[in-house]
Amino acid sequence: MMTLVSLRPSGRALRRIALAAALALPATPAFAEEAADISAAQRIVAIGGSVTEIVYALGEEARLVARDSTSGFPPAAAELPDVGYMRALSPEGVLSVRPDAILMLEGSGPPEALAVLREAGVPYVSVPESFDRAGILGKIDRIGAAIGAGDKAARLAEEVGAALDEAVAEAAARGREARILFILSMNGGRILASGTGTAANGMIELAGAQNAMGVFEGYKQINDEAVIAAAPDVILMISRGENHTASADEVFANAALAQTPAGQNRRLIQMDGLYLIGFGPRTGAAVRDLSAALAELGL
Repeated sequence: MMTLVSLRPSGRALRRIALAAALALPATPAFAEEAADISAAQRIVAIGGSVTEIVYALGEEARLVARDSTSGFPPAAAELPDVGYMRALSPEGVLSVRPDAILMLEGSGPPEALAVLREAGVPYVSVPESFDRAGILGKIDRIGAAIGAGDKAARLAEEVGAALDEAVAEAAARGREARILFILSMNGGRILASGTGTAANGMIELAGAQNAMGVFEGYKQINDEAVIAAAPDVILMISRGENHTASADEVFANAALAQTPAGQNRRLIQMDGLYLIGFGPRTGAAVRDLSAALAELGL
């Protein structure tokens, strides 16, 4: 019997996002200089899905004039002008909205675009990224301090940290040993999977499970032999909208995946990308939902 669990944030419509590739690559610093003081800025461009989400969670969204294409939550963010994909920014697009500051997730670029923005004299703050509890709270603190909302950030960090701690404790109490294979893409039948040091790996660990591909770092294409040897209990993927999400039949039509415990038991979980691996304010809820989905599959 086919078992497919597809999860999205409760009460939210399924959104198409350009997050996957943004989280697939290792982060690199945006600029080398010290961050500017943007506490008085009123026309801020937010680059990075979690950055935009945190600004909204702080109640400071009125100061945003644009966002990047990975910023899919909350839905109201989609009404802001889109300045492009965070790793392929057009400086002309950013400057066209007349920003007086930029909040930029670490790893945004390319460097040539950032150099143009720097030369244009637009102050910026680069927000560090790491895929753990400290990383989430650090982003909240950094953004709050940058925009002069430190008190709000302290309260938000406390709430987010408590929710995450509770979800992680609940997941750990299950004592599971499930092996998860996170697949970023299967274009042309070639599986691009998550190793260590990624957002997907961080989420798998928070949910009390094991990364079936914990033998390498980053995202890599893996061959059939590696898939079979990994012996995942479940496949985890990003949902990409009704017309872009692979069905269980399509996923397990892959001969190698079909031979794994996940394939033999038809275990597939799909979740909204920003929700699952954005490492923003909703990560505690995402951990709880992923853990619950694993439990529903008997893991």
